[in-house]
Amino acid sequence: MSDSSPAAPSFLPLVLRGGVLALFCWAVGWMAMVKLSLGIVAGCVIGSTTFGIGLYAIANLRDAPAGLWVAFGLKLLSVTGYKIMMVVMVSYLMKDCGMNDTDAQFGYLLLGLMMSSCTLLAGSITDAIGLRRTLAIGVTLAVTARVIMMSVSNPWLALTVGLIPVAIGEALCTPVLVAATRKFSTAEQRSVAFSVFYALLNLGFMAGYFIFDGIKQGGGGGSTIQLFGGDYSIQRVLFAVSGGIELFMLPLLLLLRERGLGAENTPMRHMTVGSAVKESTRLFMMLLRHPGFHRLLVFLAVIGLLKIVFSIMDGVLPTFLERELGVEGGKRAGRANAVNSVLILILAPIAGILTRKIPAYPMVIFGGFITAASFIFLALPQSVFQGLADGTLGQWVIRGYFDWQGTAHPLFLTVVLWQVVFSVGEAFYSPRVYEYAVSIAPKGQEASYAALSAVPLLMGKITTGAIFSWLLTRYCPVEGPRDTVTMWSIVGGLLLMAPLLLLALRPFIRMKEEGKE
Repeated sequence: MSDSSPAAPSFLPLVLRGGVLALFCWAVGWMAMVKLSLGIVAGCVIGSTTFGIGLYAIANLRDAPAGLWVAFGLKLLSVTGYKIMMVVMVSYLMKDCGMNDTDAQFGYLLLGLMMSSCTLLAGSITDAIGLRRTLAIGVTLAVTARVIMMSVSNPWLALTVGLIPVAIGEALCTPVLVAATRKFSTAEQRSVAFSVFYALLNLGFMAGYFIFDGIKQGGGGGSTIQLFGGDYSIQRVLFAVSGGIELFMLPLLLLLRERGLGAENTPMRHMTVGSAVKESTRLFMMLLRHPGFHRLLVFLAVIGLLKIVFSIMDGVLPTFLERELGVEGGKRAGRANAVNSVLILILAPIAGILTRKIPAYPMVIFGGFITAASFIFLALPQSVFQGLADGTLGQWVIRGYFDWQGTAHPLFLTVVLWQVVFSVGEAFYSPRVYEYAVSIAPKGQEASYAALSAVPLLMGKITTGAIFSWLLTRYCPVEGPRDTVTMWSIVGGLLLMAPLLLLALRPFIRMKEEGKE
């Protein structure tokens, strides 16, 4: 009797949390299926993946403080609103502001560069004024900027009073939640916490895509939607939806408590704008002068080679498929990329629990080798996979998943195989990059170091823009002979440099990780 009695009170909260989670996920799946008209498949995928992540987190982080769960909720809302905004941004600049294709792409690039640059500074601001204040300022700026962009059509106004504030607002939200995950988790919980964090990031991306598709379908294929007695462009409606999602972060912020984190993690209660600027500047200069700063920067710059994959998914794969398979092939790039989104929701938590006792640095190398190896499926001649494409697996992928009625081209199958293998590598390395950056951070500067985790994505965007403008023109032109085997071999070799460099530079750039060594 005495041995079994302590288990009852600990088991009951798990059952209650699981029941509440199941009801919440059912409601999410039902809204996706019925209210957004996405269909039963999308509704089941969203509902079941949300339940899976939640159940995994409840089981493995049951002793974590409430602040960690609040940070997870804030992350899901933030990244969903962000993804909807980013997916529609180019279309908004072209259709609502009248920009041409080149100017709209430049505006999109400018937004990305501003966000990346502001994120680096946002970390020091967070360490100076605290998590709640930074998030409140960021959300307010981001939502206000969306309202302005919904109201103006002049491209210069959209850029100056729209894009700049929204870039600053979104940038302020990024390092805060990474730092919060670190602060509200112990060293033993950290690998699992960041795996859940990364899975939620991908869940938010997937939800953003589904919401985008649902609202476009709600418009009946037209360019406007009738609301409140008026016609609004789909782009403006999507801005309103993304802003509304992020607005829900403000009441959730009230539940985020920074007390109990230690004196070095608690911001000053009364701080003027001038003192906040001085403190942020002081912390940023401390970051630059820290002996580990330059080693971390080299580490993150090398990781930027692995992040090329994500830029390829969004910016290269649609063009590549269209040139190889025609317009209808290009339209199926979204389905191809969805393979990664679904797999990472499953694989990231599994990888986190299996490798939670292993330091992040070797796991990044391990995942990097797998990611680089995935390009063998694109680099080999497609004729090698023709027999597999004609078989049962190939027919299910090509005819079933891609709904392709033409010739069973093996490229569909090899793209899926590429996505599957690099998703395995991503699950091992990508969440650990966030963990590594904050695990080596000095006390009180977690957000400053978390902000540096934006460096790989920035490097990946710059590298992709620099090399693929030449690679596509040289090896996969619109017309004329193509040599995609060489193109993808070059890309695979470039990614292979990342784990090799991390191995070679290990004695010089690796630093001690809290709780792992």
